[in-house]
Amino acid sequence: MHVDLDAFYAAVEQRDKPSLRGKPVVVGGTAWRGVVATASYEARAFGVGSAMPTAAARRACPWAAYLAPRFAAYRTASARVMELLADLAGPPGLLEPLSLDEAYVDLSGSSSGPDDEGVLAAVVAFRERVRTEVGLTASVGVGTSKLMAKVASDLRKPDALLVVPAGAERSVLAPLGVRALPGVGPATESRLAGLGVSTVGQLAATDERELVSVLGRAAGTALHAAALGVDPRPVVPEREAKSVSAEETFPTDVVDRAVLAAELHRMAGRVAERLLASGVRGRTVTVKARRYDFTALARSATTAGGAGVATAEEIAAAAAPLLAAIDATGGLRLLGVGVSGLVGALDGLDDPVQGDLLADLLAPSTLPGQSAGADGPDQTDEHGAPADAPEDAPDDDGVVPPASARRGAAAVVWRPGQDVLHAEHGAGWVQGSGVGRVTVRFEGPRTAVGRVRTFAVDDPALSEADPPVW
Repeated sequence: MHVDLDAFYAAVEQRDKPSLRGKPVVVGGTAWRGVVATASYEARAFGVGSAMPTAAARRACPWAAYLAPRFAAYRTASARVMELLADLAGPPGLLEPLSLDEAYVDLSGSSSGPDDEGVLAAVVAFRERVRTEVGLTASVGVGTSKLMAKVASDLRKPDALLVVPAGAERSVLAPLGVRALPGVGPATESRLAGLGVSTVGQLAATDERELVSVLGRAAGTALHAAALGVDPRPVVPEREAKSVSAEETFPTDVVDRAVLAAELHRMAGRVAERLLASGVRGRTVTVKARRYDFTALARSATTAGGAGVATAEEIAAAAAPLLAAIDATGGLRLLGVGVSGLVGALDGLDDPVQGDLLADLLAPSTLPGQSAGADGPDQTDEHGAPADAPEDAPDDDGVVPPASARRGAAAVVWRPGQDVLHAEHGAGWVQGSGVGRVTVRFEGPRTAVGRVRTFAVDDPALSEADPPVW
């Protein structure tokens, strides 16, 4: 079984904000140079989708609500759904989370096949619990393999349950475009088009040797098997994490080496938090950058002695010469740092690390002179590996205050969508800010559409708040 929470980030925002229900909502980097993390289905109707530049999204749907991510809220909702999935999986515990909003569950031990009536009843009950206990909808696919379950969950989104009985795999797959197969992207699709292959059925009918000659042995063989509905991969409760990373897209190209070094050190601290929390170290440090002309650069180094790095100081020290080797002439629009070759070396072990350390890394960031209004191009963002969850010392949402604030200067940054609390008006969320003012709508998950009030950005009665409880 494959479970996918529908438009997850946007759905949580609509759940917690009554005024946004049924309306286009876009979550991600709210700046014009940002990237969309998730769009509600109302926004998707206008062509807005994940990984789309925010500037393009704003042109396609300018009336949508553009919100910064609230990862604390997403993590809480995800944890509850995973608890419900664990109940469904039962004592064997064959649950494989892929991200905050996606997971596989192996139900073969308690069923006679995908269309087993007892299993289907349990899946229906699970979906209803997600709706009533978490306030979200889930699309679920049930099949004889991970491949078929994934394809089934995608076919009738949102809020759907589709079962592919044993023996029906090829008939379900055949009419679908090749992009329906997990792992087939634009490049592979283009290569297959050169062979006259555009559907999964045509792919299944293609000689495997021809696919190998075009795609290589591993990809060609695996893709041909997938087209036939064959997928031997088991559900694996523990998955090996290969790296931990963080990156930022700056609102303006950065040339100043001191600023770049400070940003790199801050990102190293975020990576270190996740490494230390998981009790691991990494042997290889990588610095990546994207120049003003979109040229991508990367430099890596493996630490001597095999002990690896884990603290912010160790990561920053290893990353500094790598950054120095990158040409920043003309400015950098993106900078990132990552640690790979993870080992459980904090306790003297040398075993590969188990567990998913890379949930959707996406967080806003702000540099000197930037503000955070809801509707202007001066928003800031960070786009890391999808996905998955961000991490940063300043707060639970992974939001980074302005560099001026990090130097101790007084500064208040309100992010669109942020949870706040006012001493007089109660709980609400930020609709936008600018020119010294912040606009807040006072409502919550179980209230009516709330009223709107505007305050000075430094109003002492207004403070940040934890996400509301569903």
